[in-house]
Amino acid sequence: MISPAWSAATAAVPPLTPDDDEARRWAEQELSRPVYAEAQPTPFDLFARGVTEFLADLLDPEIPTGWESVFAVVAVVVLVVLLVAALVIWGAPRATRRGVDRTAVLFGEPEARTAHELRVEADAAASRGRWDDAVVLRFRALARGLAERGVVDAPPGATVHAFARSTAAVFPSSADALEAAADGFDDVRYLRRPGSADLHREISRLDETLTSARPVALPAVPT
Repeated sequence: MISPAWSAATAAVPPLTPDDDEARRWAEQELSRPVYAEAQPTPFDLFARGVTEFLADLLDPEIPTGWESVFAVVAVVVLVVLLVAALVIWGAPRATRRGVDRTAVLFGEPEARTAHELRVEADAAASRGRWDDAVVLRFRALARGLAERGVVDAPPGATVHAFARSTAAVFPSSADALEAAADGFDDVRYLRRPGSADLHREISRLDETLTSARPVALPAVPT
């Protein structure tokens, strides 16, 4: 004879074979777990799967004899169209653009300004008769401008003369002007002689010439 205590204990245990509603509820609870959501295919997975199946259908071996090349061309065209559509929908891959590190060291000093900013400051210094600053800033603008164009990049340890020699290899017709500008920069910077309107004008003219000139090579500046 089954005791009342045993009956009460077994009544609290859920049935091993659930009814339809209970089974549906258990399935929904199980499928709601994060692991199942993470396993779902992404939109790109679905797209790639659809393209694969579509091409497989186009290239089916049961294609009538003589039509294989036609179907192959159609398949390529369709694939290109689908890839373009995918780029429109999901966007193109990001390309890494080569640029200038705006916190880079230029001729031994940190330099965060662009070539345009340096030229503006050089002109402002010249307008106030501060020729030392005007000369140094304009030469730095020249170097930064070439780096921004990807023509000649002066690494942190490069001197102005190393930069001038490498730039002369790219613009050989300006070799003498580059050496003179480098000499003027060093003389002003190290107080061997003061800046002047003429020196600033020469460096500015050289900067403008190189800005519009076409390079003949792309060397690296030695340190």
